[in-house]
Amino acid sequence: MVDQARARKLADRIAQIVAEMLERRIKDPRLGFVTVTEARVTGDLREATVFYTVYGSDEERTATAVALASATGVIRSEVGHQTGLKHTPSLTFVADTLPEGARHMEDLVARAREADARLAAVREGAMPAGDPDPYREPPGAAADDLDDDDLAGDELDDDDLLGGTSAAADQGAGYSPP
Repeated sequence: MVDQARARKLADRIAQIVAEMLERRIKDPRLGFVTVTEARVTGDLREATVFYTVYGSDEERTATAVALASATGVIRSEVGHQTGLKHTPSLTFVADTLPEGARHMEDLVARAREADARLAAVREGAMPAGDPDPYREPPGAAADDLDDDDLAGDELDDDDLLGGTSAAADQGAGYSPP
């Protein structure tokens, strides 16, 4: 097993080499507007997965995938030459789905904003159906609920908190006092 930091550095270097190769050396006409987004290397440094995106139509994406598959050997040779590894990792090209996922999330956020705007338009000028503050207590109601011993400054006991005798409340919960 190799150090994870070394594997990350090698993955970054592979992504850089592949991007340079696609930009300068690979002259396949099927190759579309390709962007290398990331590379990942396994822990044993034997396999590398290169993620890429293609700007264009589905046909251009398919043609680019075929062009990358045919250029894999040349790119792998250059990766081995520039990295100086004893065993050059095998390369696998995978179309990155991150842009499609981001586009989907942007669509969902736009739909949520539209729904919020429609709801705000409906709520404009609406009045609550009931009391504006249903939890408001009438003046003096809080003092009526307390016993005389509570007003005298004694501590609250179980009877005050449970609204009855604690033994009756405990028996209702399946508990019998000792």
